[in-house]
Amino acid sequence: MTEIPRSPFGRTGHQSTRTLFGAAALGRVTQAEADQTMELLLDSGVNHIDTANSYGESEQRLGPWTGRYRDRFFLATKTEERSYAAAKEHLHRSLDLLRTDHIDLWQMHCLVKPDEWERAMGAGGALEAFIEAREQGLVRFIGVTGHYTVAGWMHRRSLERYDFDSVLLPFNYAMMQNATYRADFDSLMAICAERDVAVQTIKSCTRGPWAGEARTAATWYEPFSEQSEVDAAVHWVLNRPGVFLNTPGDIHLLPKVLDAARRFVPGPQDERDAAMADLAPTPLFM
Repeated sequence: MTEIPRSPFGRTGHQSTRTLFGAAALGRVTQAEADQTMELLLDSGVNHIDTANSYGESEQRLGPWTGRYRDRFFLATKTEERSYAAAKEHLHRSLDLLRTDHIDLWQMHCLVKPDEWERAMGAGGALEAFIEAREQGLVRFIGVTGHYTVAGWMHRRSLERYDFDSVLLPFNYAMMQNATYRADFDSLMAICAERDVAVQTIKSCTRGPWAGEARTAATWYEPFSEQSEVDAAVHWVLNRPGVFLNTPGDIHLLPKVLDAARRFVPGPQDERDAAMADLAPTPLFM
């Protein structure tokens, strides 16, 4: 089986597969389904897992695997808590559920609201817990994540406040048609390249918001589902040097995404854009 290409994950020294496992997909599955998914990841050579304490039962489902195969995965998790005490409590819960004595990358999750940013970065805020955890060896690296069209701008603000090791934000064809978001994203990429900060991207396979009540996937948006569509979306993201693609939150979509990632070869950007334009995706965030 052709392996997914690897690339340096920023300054961490880890060679991560450019397609990272978005473990939100394990939030509402059985342990048997999680086991099948983890077998697929091992077979595919994926060596980087991104989860969060708020992703349902994801950390619990991962525990038997991260406990047994700890050296096979760069392990990342997140907290949405903004105070020192609550964030510290979340970290220890994650360590217990993941059956490990350390997290490779701990991230402030969805830090895009100004009032929450002030709390997290201020006295008694979560950043103090993050720095302490790194000093204690419980965490190796520190990152920040964000959703919505303000993510790029807010990440730049966060990097001005602290030298984070990674950022995570949406990146797909539809969102990049927003001129403001595109400018913020490109500016963030330049800063991250200069500082060797890893850039993770989400929402690669988004077709648009769900229409109506019927939903056929675990994602909170409607994803592309045909292999040709997934190919176009995944290849569009991977065609941008310097970014990692976090897989969508659905275990049934995962094999198609991994298949597309294995077959990726760089190509002309105008051809990638044309393929996505033909699919007519709509943005989740305005």
